[in-house]
Amino acid sequence: MSADSTLALKQSLTPSRPNVKRGIRFSVDVGQSRIGLARTDPDATMALPVATIKMSQSAINEVAAVINEYEAVLVYVGFPLSLTGDHTKSTQYAIDFANDLSQHITAEIRLVDERLSTVSAATALRATGHTAQSSKGIIDQAAAVVILEHALDFESKHAEVAGVALGE
Repeated sequence: MSADSTLALKQSLTPSRPNVKRGIRFSVDVGQSRIGLARTDPDATMALPVATIKMSQSAINEVAAVINEYEAVLVYVGFPLSLTGDHTKSTQYAIDFANDLSQHITAEIRLVDERLSTVSAATALRATGHTAQSSKGIIDQAAAVVILEHALDFESKHAEVAGVALGE
């Protein structure tokens, strides 16, 4: 490997996670009514809420457009499991959504355990004075932030991406 290509490889990796590619990550919290989106900064140090998209025929295109606009390198899709780790009614729905999304974006998609993400998000919103009613439009974004924070924590601790690759 030449010195130039070695330097390019080092610059493309996240500094605190040497085996993880540098770049913006997204998380997607897929629900029956709404989809929450969150993203990181290019160094993947913090999770930021992005949007809540109403579930519709065009939702997949809207989600893909946002992800592509930011040129994301990785997308974590929340993988809803029961507290015992079993599949739920929503599990296949999330897998199908992730498969559909993969046809519209170039970023890698990984499924990550999202147990209690909405509960954690609701608790955080209540702590900041939001009611259930006032949280309705942002709870999905907040859940996506929680999913992304958990994935970033995993990356930091293990120096590798979280979750399982789509299709594994």
